[in-house]
Amino acid sequence: MGKKIYVGNLSYNTVEDSLRSAFMNFGNVVSARIIIDRDSGQSKGFGFVEMSSEDEAAAAIAGMNGQNLDGRMLRVNEAMDKPRRDDTRW
Repeated sequence: MGKKIYVGNLSYNTVEDSLRSAFMNFGNVVSARIIIDRDSGQSKGFGFVEMSSEDEAAAAIAGMNGQNLDGRMLRVNEAMDKPRRDDTRW
């Protein structure tokens, strides 16, 4: 089971491929997702990266927190599970 990481303070220009690439140095990236505002289509400035193990996630958090990506200092920490809401996709 993978371990999800919260990545905040993302540049609005950051794309999922560059987010994935930045975290690949720390292990296997299961997924990299930037959260997009449904109405504007613009990045909300944060996303989630899922690493394949706890150790890789811990290394990624330690290695990426405070690092510069696309001109922004990242805030990286363990993602907190939040209650799922009914999220209908179009």
